[in-house]
Amino acid sequence: MLTVVKISQGRGPYYKVEFSNGEKLRLSEDTVVRHRLLKGQELTEEALEAIKQEGKEDLGFQLALNYLSYQLRTEKELHTYLKDKEIEQADRKKIIERLKEINLVDDLIYSESYVRTQMRLGDKGPRVLQQKLKQKGVSDNNIQQALYLYEEDEQFQVAFHTAQKALRKFHRSSQREVRQKLQQLLMTKGFNGDISKSVLAEIDFSDILDQETDALELQGEKLWRKNQRFEPAKKRQKVKQSLYQKGFQLDQIDAFIQRKEAADE
Repeated sequence: MLTVVKISQGRGPYYKVEFSNGEKLRLSEDTVVRHRLLKGQELTEEALEAIKQEGKEDLGFQLALNYLSYQLRTEKELHTYLKDKEIEQADRKKIIERLKEINLVDDLIYSESYVRTQMRLGDKGPRVLQQKLKQKGVSDNNIQQALYLYEEDEQFQVAFHTAQKALRKFHRSSQREVRQKLQQLLMTKGFNGDISKSVLAEIDFSDILDQETDALELQGEKLWRKNQRFEPAKKRQKVKQSLYQKGFQLDQIDAFIQRKEAADE
């Protein structure tokens, strides 16, 4: 016969139970209560084995419930969490099936909730949301069903807000360069070309246009100093090429270069 030597509260939703043969088990409160484990209680080897087998799965179940209490999780996230907690694979599968039966784990519900939250608070388009859900182990079918919620009107609103917010960061640039940067940003965020074009068509670039002359002067001065070591013709070519690549108009560029060359004479 074996004896329960010590029962103590562990960190998390379990107890540490020590037996006279030196074994130490982590058991959930349900398992401790169900088997009426108390200090000094005697058990057979068979009873201990039954408690151990039951306790592993029950402990994992309690850990999973605690993990789910903070927010929704995907099956993959739950598998990874239980693995990190040293719950065996067979028990992990049983636990997740139990949780699915009582609707505490459902990848479709998770995906729909994730998409709704991103629509309301995020700045990502459908393509990025699809990638994120894929990384979380959600099936393609569930992802596509969830993305049906993200209609084009919603995509436009999120993309427009994202572009407007970014627009405030672009100073001292040409309108063309700002448009290119915004288009690239929206593509990176996961919006398609049609949505990006619609957003750019609605953006007010008047402030950028008002600042464009000052922007050209600032950018041009930097480039003029940077290329000072070259002979005049090459310097002119390099500055003109760089400013044109930044989206400034050729007539503005030529006027700037003429002023600089006149000042250098």
